[in-house]
Amino acid sequence: MKGTKQTLRNLKAEHFDLVIDLQNNLKAKRIKLHLNKKAYSVKKLNFKQWLFVNFKINLLPKSHVVDRFLDVIKPLGTSSDNLGLDFFIPERDEVDKDWLPETHAQGYAAVVLSARYKTRQLPTDRLIELCDRINKPIILIGGHEDVNTANEIEAFFKHGSAHEEKEIEELNKKAVIFNACGKFNFNQLASLIKSANWVFTHDNDMMHVAAAFKKQIYSIWGSTSPAFGEYPYRTKFVIFENNKLSCRPCSKRGFSKCPKGHFKCMNDLTFDFYLPD
Repeated sequence: MKGTKQTLRNLKAEHFDLVIDLQNNLKAKRIKLHLNKKAYSVKKLNFKQWLFVNFKINLLPKSHVVDRFLDVIKPLGTSSDNLGLDFFIPERDEVDKDWLPETHAQGYAAVVLSARYKTRQLPTDRLIELCDRINKPIILIGGHEDVNTANEIEAFFKHGSAHEEKEIEELNKKAVIFNACGKFNFNQLASLIKSANWVFTHDNDMMHVAAAFKKQIYSIWGSTSPAFGEYPYRTKFVIFENNKLSCRPCSKRGFSKCPKGHFKCMNDLTFDFYLPD
């Protein structure tokens, strides 16, 4: 509360003329009330999202959340440049290709392991299966929280592992893995995304970074849904999702584990794609 009060004082001291509110939650409303300035606010879709999650009735707009945000400032005479997202990497964080193994010099696929919630992340055995299907040099992208999973994937393709006993069928085990998890900061990981030929990712921050660099994205969805409007923006993409389940989406955000216990949205997900040479 003390920090919030100081933030409000700092904002008021700037003497802003206008407030652009892209959250329209209680905290944002408190800020608008405190500043007492003209404000434009995003239209909340809470009831429609609730209907979709609880009754699978999809009345959500077909537009992307970025376009909904742009609609907020249309009264100011602004319009989209239709060029998509931007992400700028400081020069000091650009990863030189010389840092990468020779096996990745002619191109690679980035596989992003990170997910805010477990129900938005493929289990490790499915990630191994995905890497095997890619059958190209791969860089595993993630933070410190993804190191254990990344190490397990890397070990499988180097030495084999206990996953071989879990009936992972017909794996070539030829994927060449470079494990970047926990070794680079966010901007450096974004640099690795920028240099990738293809990006396989859950619905996370790196998916939007990849969209900013106009990458070919293979977007993986579990308990949530791209229908909420947060799919890759203005770039080529393929959606992997299991639309045969009556329980999906079970959340807009995700859970620490599957509420039903079967996790079929990820366990039964099929990977149908072809990467050209």
